[in-house]
Amino acid sequence: MVTQATQVRRYKHLIGGEWVDASSGETIPRNNPATGEMVAEYAAGTLEDTRKAVKAARAAFDTGTWSRMPGTERGALLYKLAQRMREEEADLVRIEVEEVGKTIRFARGDIEGSIGIFEYAAGLASQVHGEAYTNLGDSYNATVVREPVGVAGLIIPWNFPSLILAQKLPFALAAGCTAVVKPSEFTSGTALEIGRMARESGIPDGVVNVVTGKGSATGQVLSESPDVDMIHFTGSTATGRKVMEGAASNVKKLSLELGGKAANIVFADADLDDALDGVLFGSYFNQGECCVAGTRLLVEDSVADEFVGWLVERSRSLKVGDPMDEATDIGALIHRDHAEKVLGYVKGGKEQGASLLTGGERLSGPDHDGGTFVAPTVFDRVGREMTLFRDEIFGPVLSVTRFRTMEEAIELANDTEYGLANSLWTKDLDKAMIVSRGLRAGRIWVNTTIDGGPQLPAGGFKASGFGREMGAAGLEEFTEIKSVLYHLGKREPTFGTGV
Repeated sequence: MVTQATQVRRYKHLIGGEWVDASSGETIPRNNPATGEMVAEYAAGTLEDTRKAVKAARAAFDTGTWSRMPGTERGALLYKLAQRMREEEADLVRIEVEEVGKTIRFARGDIEGSIGIFEYAAGLASQVHGEAYTNLGDSYNATVVREPVGVAGLIIPWNFPSLILAQKLPFALAAGCTAVVKPSEFTSGTALEIGRMARESGIPDGVVNVVTGKGSATGQVLSESPDVDMIHFTGSTATGRKVMEGAASNVKKLSLELGGKAANIVFADADLDDALDGVLFGSYFNQGECCVAGTRLLVEDSVADEFVGWLVERSRSLKVGDPMDEATDIGALIHRDHAEKVLGYVKGGKEQGASLLTGGERLSGPDHDGGTFVAPTVFDRVGREMTLFRDEIFGPVLSVTRFRTMEEAIELANDTEYGLANSLWTKDLDKAMIVSRGLRAGRIWVNTTIDGGPQLPAGGFKASGFGREMGAAGLEEFTEIKSVLYHLGKREPTFGTGV
C-alpha cells in the first residue's frame, strides 16, 4: 500500500512579513496524487491579494532596506537561509513527495540541490560589479554599473517546486531585488515554507512575498502590473505566450523558460550500458514530468534493435508505486486530468502507426489504488511527422527514431520548435564536439543527462524561451546596466561663442 500522510498542512499568503488569508476567504485543497488524500490547503489568491503583495515588494525595494544593503550582508543572510533549509530538509522532502507525487529519492535530491543553489547564489551577492572606462580622453571618466532591476515576479511550475524556486529567488535576492513568488496551485508548500525561513533568517519583511492561487488571479496580475519590473517564468510555452502578452502593456523585462522536447542521441560507438542507463533516467526521471526530459531516443540504426530490446526489458523492471518507498523508481503523475492527457498521447501514437513495445496503461491494484500511476512506455518506429515526436507529453513516454549518419542525427534532433536541452552518447571526441556545436539548444549533455551544477546557466532557444537561470548569467538577469559619464574640468561652450 502507498504510505499515507500524517496531517494536513494549512497555509496563508505571506505578504509584507505577515501571514494573510485570501481576501475572498476561499482556499484550495491539495490531494496527494499517489493516494488521493488531502495533504495541504492554500489560500486562493485574488487580484486584490496579488496587488497587496506587489505593493509590499515595491515598498521594500524603494526604501532601499534590501536593495542598498551591502552585498556581503545580503549574501550572509542568504547563506543563513540555506542553512535553515538544511535544518528542515526532511520536512521539505516530505512536502515535495506528498504534493508532487515524485519519489522520495528524487525529492531528496531536489531539496539538496536547492540548498546548494542558495549557497552558491549567496556567494554571488558580493560579486556584483561594474566597469570603469578611463580612456575616453582627458575630460571624461565613465563607469558602467549593474543595479537590481527592482520588483521581480517569480512564477514557479508544479514539477520542481523547490528546485525551480531556487533557480530564481536567491539570484533575485543576491542582486538586490525584492520578490513576489507565485507557486503552482498544486504544489505551493515548499515556497511558503522557504518564505517563512527567509523571515526567520533575518531577511527584511516585504523582500520575499508568496501569493498562492490560480494563474488567472495571481500570475496574470504580476505580468500586467506596472509596479513589477520583471517577470521570471517557468512553465509551458502556451502560458509563456500569455505572460508575454500581459507584460506587453507595460514593457517589463522578461525571462522565460518554457517547454522542451529533448533528444537523447545514442551513437553505435557509445558505451551502451551507460547510454541505456542515461536514456532510462532521461525519460522517466520525475515521471517524465520534466521540461528537459529526453523523451526522443534517436539511436544509430546499426545498434538500434539490440539497444531497444534492452530498453524495453529495463523499462518493464522499473518499480512504479509508493513515492515514500526508497526503492521506487517512478511515482504518480501530478493529477488525474494530466494522466488522462498522457494516455491520450499513447492512444494517438498507436493510431498514427507507432509500435507500442511496453507500457501505455494506467496502473491499478494494491500498490496503485487512489493514485495516478502510468506505466513506463516505449514506442518504436516513430516518424518525425507523428505527434509523439513533436509534442511535449510530460509523462513517462519514450519514442524511438532511428538514424544512419551523424548529420541525420543532428537534423532530427533540431527538427522541433523547442530548444531547451539535448544529450548525446559517443566515445568519439570529434563527433561529440561537432554534434554539440550543431544542436540548437541551451544545454547539451555529453555522456550524461539532466546533470550539472549551479555554476552552469540554463535556458532555451526558439520556443523554449529566452533568458538564463543559475550561474553568473542567472544573477545578471535580475540587473539593469547603467552607463554613467563624468565630464572633468571646465566645459567648452557650445552655443553663444559668436562663431
